[in-house]
Amino acid sequence: MILNNINLILEDQVVNGSLEIKNGLIHNYSDRQTQLSAAIDGQNGWLLPGLIELHTDNLDKFFTPRPNVDWPAHSAMSSHDALMVASGITTVLDAVAIGDVRDGGHRLDNLQKMINAVVDSQRAGLNRAEHRIHLRCELPHESTLPLFEELMMQPELSLVSLMDHSPGQRQFASRAKYREYYQGKYHLNDQQMAEFEEEQITLSARWSAPNRTAIADHCSRRGIPLASHDDATVEHVAESQALGSVIAEFPTTEVAARASHQHGLQVLMGAPNIVRGGSHSGNVAAHQLAAIGVLDILSSDYYPASLLDAAFRIAHDATNSFTLPQAVNLVTRNPASALGLQDRGVIAEGKRADLILARAHDSAQSKHVYVQNVWRQGIQVF
Repeated sequence: MILNNINLILEDQVVNGSLEIKNGLIHNYSDRQTQLSAAIDGQNGWLLPGLIELHTDNLDKFFTPRPNVDWPAHSAMSSHDALMVASGITTVLDAVAIGDVRDGGHRLDNLQKMINAVVDSQRAGLNRAEHRIHLRCELPHESTLPLFEELMMQPELSLVSLMDHSPGQRQFASRAKYREYYQGKYHLNDQQMAEFEEEQITLSARWSAPNRTAIADHCSRRGIPLASHDDATVEHVAESQALGSVIAEFPTTEVAARASHQHGLQVLMGAPNIVRGGSHSGNVAAHQLAAIGVLDILSSDYYPASLLDAAFRIAHDATNSFTLPQAVNLVTRNPASALGLQDRGVIAEGKRADLILARAHDSAQSKHVYVQNVWRQGIQVF
């Protein structure tokens, strides 16, 4: 297959030309257009590598579309997969929470069903995107380590993150923000909220530190990439580096982001943070980190379509120095590199033909980039 009349977003430049695919790989590309009539006309659209998503809990929404509604696993997985590829995501790490019982237990109840849905559909060749597992380990729970030890042998496990969402630190350094978030989420009165806060603080004091050390040790011995989560201080970052983290997920302060970057951790921020213009939790804005050059990876987190949108927004933001190729690297090359996936993430000869053809649409209100077609390993999936 040959794609013609396209703007190829390479690692460090954009060239207009053509690209040839053979046997699921990029055979070659050129800065000239082909004269072959059988070539597909890209109509001067953007051609970029398939997006690589490291942390999305989007699957949760399909397993539990409404409170107390459990959706059949095969249908939930199929719908989730369709949304991924429609958003241009060709490699996705589905983040599954272990040890988190704050959502009335539904995440814990769905844990094995969700993992089985990801693994079984992927092995059966049913998915259009390539799905892997990301275990989000909520540390302040007695059940977290035993659950992790049951699941860590899964071949599809590609990333582990260590998180503690208890009040008074990290994402919720502001106790007021913590109360605002959870009282709104669970409709708790003031007394119930106070009891909930104290329970979470007690659990964190008992379980967070030993679980953090034990899980990091397992990851080190098994060669599983490790991510910190919501680091807020230089001390948090030093601890994360000592544990072997390679990714710093959602640092909450500029200080922590700078320290992570300096220590060689890839700083990952939420693409919704870029699209919305800031953090919904009141923490550091991702565009601020882009402006000072310490943003390495973007994740769609809870909104898949934000990934492509955010990359182009960064490229067009005059407050930073990102070129379009550098901005696209945030959602392609850099996450692939962080996981050691050397076969994808860039447009280069011999790499997987995971590709997106995207087009810009200008309206009176805004400029929007949308996905037109997606190929995974040379097969059109959207």
